[in-house]
Amino acid sequence: MFQSLPFIVGLRYLRAKRRNHFISFITLFSAIGIALGVIILIVVLSVMNGFEHEIRHRTLGMASHGSLYSHFGYPIDDWQKAVKVATADSSVLEAAPYVEKQVMLNHRSHVSGAIVRGILPKEEIKVAEQLDKASEGKVHQLVPGQYQILLGIELFNALNLRIGDKVTMVTPQTSVTPAGVMPRLKRFTVIGTFKVGMNQYDGSVGFVHMADAQKLFRMKGVVSGVRIKLDDMFKATSLRDTFSGYGYRDWTQQFSNIFTALAMEKTVMFIILTMIVVIAAFNIVSTLVMVVTDKLTDIAILRTMGMSPGQIMGVFMVQGTVIGFIGTVIGVFLGVLLAVYLPDIAHFLEDQLGVKFFPSDIYYISDVPSELVVFDVVKVAFVSFFLTVLATLYPAWSASKTDPAEALRYE
Repeated sequence: MFQSLPFIVGLRYLRAKRRNHFISFITLFSAIGIALGVIILIVVLSVMNGFEHEIRHRTLGMASHGSLYSHFGYPIDDWQKAVKVATADSSVLEAAPYVEKQVMLNHRSHVSGAIVRGILPKEEIKVAEQLDKASEGKVHQLVPGQYQILLGIELFNALNLRIGDKVTMVTPQTSVTPAGVMPRLKRFTVIGTFKVGMNQYDGSVGFVHMADAQKLFRMKGVVSGVRIKLDDMFKATSLRDTFSGYGYRDWTQQFSNIFTALAMEKTVMFIILTMIVVIAAFNIVSTLVMVVTDKLTDIAILRTMGMSPGQIMGVFMVQGTVIGFIGTVIGVFLGVLLAVYLPDIAHFLEDQLGVKFFPSDIYYISDVPSELVVFDVVKVAFVSFFLTVLATLYPAWSASKTDPAEALRYE
């Protein structure tokens, strides 16, 4: 029973009506400050997780999880064999060949560089499922021998095209003609566009049928590589030494800059927003310092009754810890609730205010995404609670150093 005395006294001090109402106000403000800090941290981290998930989904929905290629930059001669090698691994769900080259596209006076990818439509959408959705199913209209092309919406607009127009594709290869050495070129019919929401694709990529690309680029029977889709994209790095005889590149290598930047931004935001909790923790320090000053007589009496300095310190640590615990619990509850329903809340506010927070003609991601990660919630709760416990140490230590005789001299 005596061992729990600091806890009992600390809770009694916390519940008791204070003669100094300003101390009560600071106590309440401290708990509210911690709760607000936790709410903001959880919501911001969830939104950043949502943006990262959306970017990853859109990017990998077009780029695949990994790709096989021949060493030294040569084409793959037997792509059917490469597909069999890839799908022999249990973690590989689908594989599709492709031909890819850099070209120049010309329409009247408009010229733009582009990356043209020759694909087999039925196979490609198995590894790049976003393509079918982004093109509204038009990828299936690519027919061999018809020389049709599907362009990213920004590239389409930059060339001032309309559906059905002809666009001239100029390749790096050359042909020897009676007039001399001439670049190889071919006119393609634009049958549609696609919109991924990433400038990397919308502004520089075009899709044609693989048979047309092989003929144009003089790659008969060979391909640039084989794209693969995994059952878990995070297994991509573990397959680097799996496909003997082929080079292998996964999405973490291809888009390392993007996702490294996102991870860094998330870390920096966590550190910056943690300062809100730190400020609230300083309020706890102020509260406990004033409580210690207000309770000097009580501390002296408790010391004369036999309480040790350690127990006195425990009394005030309990007060600050309970304030921090209450603020953290309320903040976690409201933060999780807000993070889960944030997209719905954003849509409701947009409908009520008649505005669009992220207009689709300006932003690639037009909705407010939110993805709640349990680890982030646990991390925020732990850091918040730890800071509040840390904030109690000095005031509690100061209380434990109170001299009973000096405190009771004028009582």
